[in-house]
Amino acid sequence: MERKIKAVQYGVGKMSIYTMQYMLEKGVEIVGAIDINPSVVGKDIGEIIGKDKLGVIITDAKQAREMLQDVKPDVCIVTTRSLIAEVEEPFMLCAELGINAISTCEEAFYPQNSNPKLTAKIDEVAKKNNCTITGTGYQDIYWGQLITSLAGSTQRITKIKGSSSYNVEEYGIALAEAHGAGLSLQEFDEKIASVDRISADERQAIIERGEYLPSYMWNVNGWLCSKLGLTPISQTQRCIPQTYKEDIYSSTLNMTVKAGNATGMSAVVTTETKEGITIESECIGKVYAPDEFDKNIWTVEGEPTTTITVEKPATVELTCATVVNRIPDVINAKPGYVTTEKMGDLEFKIKSLNEYLK
Repeated sequence: MERKIKAVQYGVGKMSIYTMQYMLEKGVEIVGAIDINPSVVGKDIGEIIGKDKLGVIITDAKQAREMLQDVKPDVCIVTTRSLIAEVEEPFMLCAELGINAISTCEEAFYPQNSNPKLTAKIDEVAKKNNCTITGTGYQDIYWGQLITSLAGSTQRITKIKGSSSYNVEEYGIALAEAHGAGLSLQEFDEKIASVDRISADERQAIIERGEYLPSYMWNVNGWLCSKLGLTPISQTQRCIPQTYKEDIYSSTLNMTVKAGNATGMSAVVTTETKEGITIESECIGKVYAPDEFDKNIWTVEGEPTTTITVEKPATVELTCATVVNRIPDVINAKPGYVTTEKMGDLEFKIKSLNEYLK
């Protein structure tokens, strides 16, 4: 494509500061921005990313359809909520208008195993209107491609075990609330942990109704199985509250989390496969104490056994850079709801992104 890729930013919060900056640096033309927050609606996006005014005014989400029809973007970057049901509106809007969409929504990474009905609905409309919808972010590399690359150098695998921690303060209120940050232990048990004290049949019924609340690793395990050609025969999830001995202030929640209350949660997802390989993955998201930091540890057990550790990754920046580097892959992909393991490995894009379009 000779012209620049045209993009719209949907959701102008913490993550968008990086996605918009990175798009501009990679030669993408931002032609619009959308949000529901009255404190940012009407502002120029330059004010959000700390630059001079760029002539792109943030539109109220109520006028999203009209704006998208007017500017006709090649892609829409959705950085709002964490569950696919929460991004159904922008996803369906893009699908109906034939606009490719990429979201940082964690469930959107592989929603086929947590909300198949809604995924199929979006897929059908996207195929009809010749566009691609997907989810990506930090997990694309650090919970996905990095692990499958290790597997590629392994003769025999018995188990894949991973753990990743991140500070919910850096991602906004939606993610913090999804992790139970600020809840009492009783509230955490009632609202989050109790969801997983059910039978496999009960869980499947909830999934089919589109009402399941997956942890991030639920979808990651599905992505890994798909990428590695594994057949899941069972999958369970267990959510455990994280606490701290002292009060911790959360600027994202605008509250002090009292000592002993939930600062967040650990979610452990275990997948058994027909091929005999177990995947056990854990994500720990919480309001960090002063001495805590992000860490990503994965082990591929077998012949041989290999462990890789990434300490203090810049998780927010890595997430946003992944989103931007995926833009050409999504535009080049076949129509429908296409998860990233079907797009090929993510590669660094040194040139303007329009030069990578087929």
